[in-house]
Amino acid sequence: MSTPPRFNALLLPAFRSYQLARIFIVLGLQIQAVAVGWQVYTLTGDAMDLGWVGLAQFLPTMVLWPLIGAAADRFDRRNLLALCWAAIALATLGLAWFDFSGSTRLLWLFLCSFAIGLARAFSSPASQSILPELVPPGYYPNALTWSSTVFQVGSIGGPALGGAIFAALGAAWKVHLVAAVLSAAGGAAILALPRTGPATNAGNRGSVFDGIRFVFSRPEMLASLSLDLVAVLFGGVVALLPIFAKDVLHGGPEALGWLRAAPALGAAIMAVTIGRHPIQRGAGKLLLGSVVLFGAATVVFGLSTNLWLSLAMLFVAGGADEVSVVIRQCIVQFQTPNEMRGRVSAVNWLFVSVSNELGQFESGLAAAWIGVVPAAVAGGVVAAASAVLAAVMVPTLWKFDKLE
Repeated sequence: MSTPPRFNALLLPAFRSYQLARIFIVLGLQIQAVAVGWQVYTLTGDAMDLGWVGLAQFLPTMVLWPLIGAAADRFDRRNLLALCWAAIALATLGLAWFDFSGSTRLLWLFLCSFAIGLARAFSSPASQSILPELVPPGYYPNALTWSSTVFQVGSIGGPALGGAIFAALGAAWKVHLVAAVLSAAGGAAILALPRTGPATNAGNRGSVFDGIRFVFSRPEMLASLSLDLVAVLFGGVVALLPIFAKDVLHGGPEALGWLRAAPALGAAIMAVTIGRHPIQRGAGKLLLGSVVLFGAATVVFGLSTNLWLSLAMLFVAGGADEVSVVIRQCIVQFQTPNEMRGRVSAVNWLFVSVSNELGQFESGLAAAWIGVVPAAVAGGVVAAASAVLAAVMVPTLWKFDKLE
């Protein structure tokens, strides 16, 4: 009896080992993020401090992005991932010590967040560019879908587990210890993969900016990355979730955990749906439509005072965002030669980091300035409007058809 095509990538031992390692690190990072968000907002009650956490994690990418792409092309990607994930575990132990010591000075917390951002800056391009080495070209769309599913499963379980542990044990340092163990397990598990080696000698100092030149030479790639950047930069509400959980919805750490898990649940279901029914035609229209839906769901979330409605809107936003992620990642990987993947993935990570981590800073700044509800609503409007503007300004994106 033959295996259905939708399971092809899972038949590959290296791919399965890689996903096992990823589930550990994703769980660790998500659990740690719940603890930090609740910890910071409980200590200070200031939305701006939540923004500073995002900025601390973004700074390494902003400063070092040319080097992180070259590293992914020049060094063994497996070993680079193991080193980075071990560093995340150590930085998470630093967060545990901060809470255990009873300190209220946030400088140490920001430094640990910076260290986590530094490790993620180097690991993300390597993580993205190693995947095509583990699967044959014909399996890649299926592998990408399953890889996204694994990420979303970790993004569901991590926040829910983190919130439950926090509510049960009542101490952030205990949550951070769990996160550190999981991150270390990911670093150990990745060593089960075969050595990958450098792609070529193209990671030399003279070529570190080739990635950004390559992206700017591909209109659909640049447009899809830019659209995601603007939509999530302004429409993302992750940094504001501790405020919504505590002050708007009147919940505790468990409510925060579920709020963080809801987008991932929507994304996971969408990823499985795409895996069973791959996107065949009209990719550009689907991409733009998904961003409009993401923005609309964010607006309703911002206006909601009911936990179930808020969870539903975050679920919808996560599903819509997943469509955008799959299409964007396929465009990036299909149009990029292997010797360029590390540097192009670094540019991709720069866009993602600007939208996510810098977006958290923007969210905190906006919430401190105009209030948390207006900040979320305005962000959703900007996200939806960005898709309409992209359709007008980049007609080739609207007409983009097949993912190949």
